[in-house]
Amino acid sequence: MMEWSATCATRAYLDTLQLCSTHKIQYGSWRVQEPGSNEFVSALAAGMKAKLIVEVTSGSSSSSTIALAAAARQTGGRLVCILPEPELDESKEVIRNSGLNDQVEFRTEDPSMLLPCYENIDFSLVDCKDERYVKLLNLLDVNPTRSVVVANNLAGDKKGLDGYVRRKDHDEKVAVRSLKHPIGKGMEVTMISKNDENDKRLGVRSHHGRKRNKSKWVAKFDEESGEEHIFRVPQVDWFWN
Repeated sequence: MMEWSATCATRAYLDTLQLCSTHKIQYGSWRVQEPGSNEFVSALAAGMKAKLIVEVTSGSSSSSTIALAAAARQTGGRLVCILPEPELDESKEVIRNSGLNDQVEFRTEDPSMLLPCYENIDFSLVDCKDERYVKLLNLLDVNPTRSVVVANNLAGDKKGLDGYVRRKDHDEKVAVRSLKHPIGKGMEVTMISKNDENDKRLGVRSHHGRKRNKSKWVAKFDEESGEEHIFRVPQVDWFWN
């Protein structure tokens, strides 16, 4: 089974940090989420070496799209971004200017019809501003061996998968571990893995199975300005068998 890659996570984190900074300079505060959320999802997707990444957004592609594309660049994977047709041209321009064209496939069909076409998704992010977000989350065909589902913009008392994921082969709900984080407008992260030590059911380890890593300090030299920047990269404390 694949292991967590701290190297991929760190590279994606720094790549996202730089790309989103450039994006903010070019477009002002255009759809830039609160600091930390983009870097978090990018490091998470890259660290688990996700190959198939799917994002469902209710508007045009945002900095989260850049973050996931940066992760795909590190893993050699691809990002499928499902968005409304009117936002397509602007979103393509943003991704093209970020140098991430090769990593992103844009789709504009109805996500409720399109999501069932993708199987064994390694990493998915659903924008919960869409009123159908609960239905969309349950339509995801996640990789049962190892996958992550992120419910983004989960404001207030909204709930995402809330500890259950639908198992497509048996059409039943299976208990998993979902945690809501105070990141951005609210973000629920569900981690799924196949635990061979138990009953072969879809699940994740409890908090007793976490492996805690300290934060990592990384230096990055900016060739244009001649300045050296020091970043503190948080280490995700989850792991799989």
